[in-house]
Amino acid sequence: MICILALAIACSTGCQRSPRDNGFEPAEPSRSATNETRGTAIRLQDVSSEWGLDWTYRNGEESGHASILESIGGGAAWLDYDGDGQPDALLSGGGHYGPGPQVRGLPPALWRQSAGRLHDASRSAGLLDNTYHYNHGIAVADYDEDGFPDVLITGYGGLTLLHNEGDGTFREVTTSAGLLDPSWSCGAAWGDLNGDGCLDLFVVHYVDWSFQNHPIWPGPQPGQREICPPRSFLGLTDRCWLSDQSGGFLDHTPDAGLEPEGKGLGVFLADVDLDGDLDAYVANDGVPNFLYRNDGQGHLVNIALSSGVSMGELGNADGSMGVDLGDFDNDGLPDIWVANYQNEAFALYRNLGLDLFRHESRVLGIAGLGGLNVGWGTGFMDLDLDGDEDLFANNGHVMRYPLEAPVRQKPLVLENDSGQRFVNVASQAGSYTSSPQMARGLAAGDPDHDGDVDLLIVHTNEPAALLRNETPTGHHWLTIRLVGTRGPREAIGARVRLKTAGRTQYRQRKGGGSFASTSDPRLMFGLGDEQLVEQLEIIWPAGHVQLLKNLPADQHLTLIEPGT
Repeated sequence: MICILALAIACSTGCQRSPRDNGFEPAEPSRSATNETRGTAIRLQDVSSEWGLDWTYRNGEESGHASILESIGGGAAWLDYDGDGQPDALLSGGGHYGPGPQVRGLPPALWRQSAGRLHDASRSAGLLDNTYHYNHGIAVADYDEDGFPDVLITGYGGLTLLHNEGDGTFREVTTSAGLLDPSWSCGAAWGDLNGDGCLDLFVVHYVDWSFQNHPIWPGPQPGQREICPPRSFLGLTDRCWLSDQSGGFLDHTPDAGLEPEGKGLGVFLADVDLDGDLDAYVANDGVPNFLYRNDGQGHLVNIALSSGVSMGELGNADGSMGVDLGDFDNDGLPDIWVANYQNEAFALYRNLGLDLFRHESRVLGIAGLGGLNVGWGTGFMDLDLDGDEDLFANNGHVMRYPLEAPVRQKPLVLENDSGQRFVNVASQAGSYTSSPQMARGLAAGDPDHDGDVDLLIVHTNEPAALLRNETPTGHHWLTIRLVGTRGPREAIGARVRLKTAGRTQYRQRKGGGSFASTSDPRLMFGLGDEQLVEQLEIIWPAGHVQLLKNLPADQHLTLIEPGT
């Protein structure tokens, strides 16, 4: 059932109140650090062949250069590029070398969905007509407000902006849009940073590698050459562009207040402090992470250190890759999740309010997973539709010859136990999750429209995977697509509170997140056994409140922001 609603009850004070002051005060969760194996209903089935998906990201390692460029990998995205209501898949291509010390890109691949299968539409969509940089990430958004999602591709040597022409094709407009950026980029996020109603762009940069700065790093055995680690290179400053409100962008970096020389891989834009504007969180590789508080005009101040989200549990800078924002304990305060490097606990920072967070991976059982994982694409998602957000993380090593950990690694499927602890159930969730992978990007979505979360995963030099969620719980669900009218159509920064008889849940429409990927823009809620949503509250980015009541479960809602 698909229902389009545009009902509103304006509330002049609602968007100013504390998320804890909402009439649904949660109980304080207990603190359990156990992480033993237990039974789970979560089942994820690899249906790549069934759906016709056949795509492999290439990193060029066959040339023997052993460059850090090869270690990063690629991303994926869900987008309805042709407006037929069916999510389509887009995957980055990677690149290769030569002739000589040259870096060249491979085109991304667009897979159009039709009748429950994916068909390669790269040529018909015009993607093969362009020359690409060695590419990693995909950031999708309708930046020009014409109703069709556009695509930004990040990578080594520059950005590529593909404008959706609305006729099933894309046109490359990078230079005309003003997005000239020769630095090595990976993560990117769209969002309205200065409150003018148009989408802006935040791009994170990695390190200053080039063939002129390509140290030889010996492997553990004579004659082996290892990939040189990021500590051997200087970091690069991230960049920020503001929309010029006519389809182009102006470089805002000198005035944005960005920290110099990060080593950024992941980023999201969201309203972290719940003050009505978009903040930014950047995952850096081996140097402190950044949390930028926005003043509402696009001026950013890094508060990561004072907020407790810049470092790992022991006060060291982690090698951070994938990131996401969610609310694992359903207290109305958004928490931050970071997938990290080997011998570092993946970080779950609990939001305490007032710009303060606490590293709680050990308390919640996450640190007990061991130190072998190297994490990439990741995210909060309610895999079993029971009303709390679980966590999924892809893993795979960056080194060719790691001494302590395997190159191929199993993913993490962390089932949320009512906000009290997380239990890794990957070994029971299916043949894919119980097997080691060489995974990188992750895009979550619902391509089969059955209300649960499916996963699109990119591997390095191995075929991509589509995991269909076949969890047999019988639980109910609700998905919500938000369409802005007073602000950007994407409604990034909108906050949603959903109340059933049993619990209250919170979600945000985010920009960026995961690693080098873009998930389905719909907000997806599991309702457990509840068949009725008693109240649904949307705080739109412009600040007003929309309130809906008594909504039946098991439907896809499209909510249009009420006009003036």
